[in-house]
Amino acid sequence: MKKLILIVSSIFFLLCSTSTALAQDKKPTDKDSPLKESIYHKHKKEVLAFDKKAFDALFFEFFQKQNDINTKLTKEEYYTYTIKIAIYSEKYGMLYKDHKKEAQQAKKEWFDKKYSDYLESKK
Repeated sequence: MKKLILIVSSIFFLLCSTSTALAQDKKPTDKDSPLKESIYHKHKKEVLAFDKKAFDALFFEFFQKQNDINTKLTKEEYYTYTIKIAIYSEKYGMLYKDHKKEAQQAKKEWFDKKYSDYLESKK
């Protein structure tokens, strides 16, 4: 009888643990993540030192190049702009604690931008 209880409890535990593991959402992996991470670490100190004027210039330059029909940014150029903007959003959240949640959301949105979407918009 004890063996039966042990077997049933083991099976129950096994079913519970596998169903929990299988139920977890798996994020789709971004093949450009390593590039984004390297750009992030390369430019973090530089961007954290930006003042508002330097950031505005970067932001304006990015949108100017992105919307220019004669210009096509390379993958590294595109991600350099978007990651720098994401880093500045992170800085904004550190400076203004009451806007930290919005800043984190903005950082995530800029970090999640995809070069393939940019290329589609150029067609």
